[in-house]
Formats: sequence, C-alpha cells, structure tokens
Amino acid sequence: MLKLKDGFTGERSIVLPPMVTDIERNDPLTSSLYITDIGYYPHADHHFRERLHPISQHVLIYCVEGSGWFRVDGPDGHADGQTCRLAANQYCILPAGCPHAYGADEADPWTIYWVHFCGPHADVYAQGAQVPQSISPAVNSRIFERNDLFEDIFHTLENGYSLENLRYASSLLHYYLASMRYLTLYRRTNAGETDVVDSAIHFMKEHIERKVTLSEIAAYTGYSISHFAALFKKRTGMSPLNYYNQLKIQLACQLLASTDMKINQVSLKVGIDDCYYFSRLFSQVMKMSPIRYRECQREGLQNA
Repeated sequence: MLKLKDGFTGERSIVLPPMVTDIERNDPLTSSLYITDIGYYPHADHHFRERLHPISQHVLIYCVEGSGWFRVDGPDGHADGQTCRLAANQYCILPAGCPHAYGADEADPWTIYWVHFCGPHADVYAQGAQVPQSISPAVNSRIFERNDLFEDIFHTLENGYSLENLRYASSLLHYYLASMRYLTLYRRTNAGETDVVDSAIHFMKEHIERKVTLSEIAAYTGYSISHFAALFKKRTGMSPLNYYNQLKIQLACQLLASTDMKINQVSLKVGIDDCYYFSRLFSQVMKMSPIRYRECQREGLQNA
C-alpha cells in the first residue's frame, strides 16, 4: 500500500516500502536511477529536518516559492558544513552519505518539491548541486513543463507499484533531473523574438503556483502597467489578471479530473491560499463547484 503522510496543509508525499525499493534496486532498468521518497510541501511553516546519521539517498529540494536553508556536513558526522540559503526558483541536491539539515525560513516559509533518489547515475545529476542552483523564469524557462513532469512521476507512483509504473517513474526521473542538470539544453527553443502578450502569458504559466501582481507581469514585459494592460486586453479580450485566473482554473480542472488531490491541495497547487476563495472563483468560471466538476468528470458527463 502507498504510505501517504499528512502534516502541512496541502502536503502530498509518498514513501516507497522497502520491498518496492528492493525491486527497483534489482531491476535492470530502474536500478540506474530510482525513487525512494517523493513529495510536495506548500508553504511549509516550521519545516525542519536534521539527519545526524547519513542516508543512502540523494535528496533534491526544489524551492518554487518562499525560502529556506540547508547545510551539508562532513561524512564523519562533524557539523562543519556551511549553511546556505535556498530562495525561490532555486534547487539543491544533498549528497548521499553525508549528515545534513534543512528547514523553511521562519518569515517566508518555502514551497518545495522534493525527491529522495538512488542509483549509479544519481551522482551524475547531483554533481555541482551541493550549493544553490538557480532556475530563474525566462522566456524559454519551461518551469511549468518541469512541474508537470513531477506530477506525472507522483501520480504514477500514487497509482501503484507495478514494475511498469516503477520503470516509467524512473524514466521520467531521468528527464526531470536532466531538466535541471542540463538547464541550457532543456531551455533551448527556436530562435526569434517573442511577442509581448505571448511573453506575459508564458510568465503567468511559469508562476501558476503563486500569486503575481499586474505590476510584476508588466515589469517582466518592460512596459508600463497601463500600456501593457491595454495591449493585453486588445489581444485577448480580457484583463491580464482575469486571464491569469483563467489559467489557474484550467490547471485546477486538469488536477480535479486526473488526480485524487483534495480541494485544498488543488487550491494551493494553483497558487490560491484561501480554499473558499478558490471554490468561489472556480464556480464563477465553470458554473459549478470543484466537487461537482470532479463528479461530472468521473461520471462522464461532458456537457453537465
């Protein structure tokens, strides 16, 4: 059975049982790189973890909002490591075999994706990531696609530990880690200038898991707020923030239809801290509540 842990509001995590990790370690495909634990902690207030005794897994911590810190000590257990700050759009990989500690910032607690992983190829992806690595949003950053990869891995394991699922999750993990380790190649796109509205929509998608203001979006495009808002509405027929909310609800629909995430988890995943506000916004856009939408999708009522 899956071991799901509850703690922070909206938390999702899976700890694979030893019997399953034994299968991964001995399978010719998964043995090169495999997951032992995986999770997502939104706004993880008071999150803290210290391991005085080394573990055999590498630990990826990818911060998408807020901030925190981490420390890696020497393999002999002496606390001689330097404490590093981990900000939004940064990640680190704590190496296997070394004691370590990490935690959320008290004033601005982080939202993190995290993965414990093993295998001979793990060292390749962890190389150089013992210090913070930046994944700043840009025109070609593809952060939203990377987060989708994580969700695909998580939902695959959530659906069971068949060998097929384990192999698929392992294959996806290669791609997920490579999107960070080989960031320039991952971001490579066709040459050419990006339209200001397309650029703004890309920025919204890259920040779908948090709240951004109109001034932030306008600043990203390099236009004044009024000029940008006029250009955006002329092209799309709606204000930038209304469009942003539409994108959030679109993602919420996908999560409601394809996952078993609770309503408050979906709300946090689309960057809305207030679950009641999320439900009102969803009902306003979709003309039905999130719960009813999920019911309709599962009943196959396409035109409900």
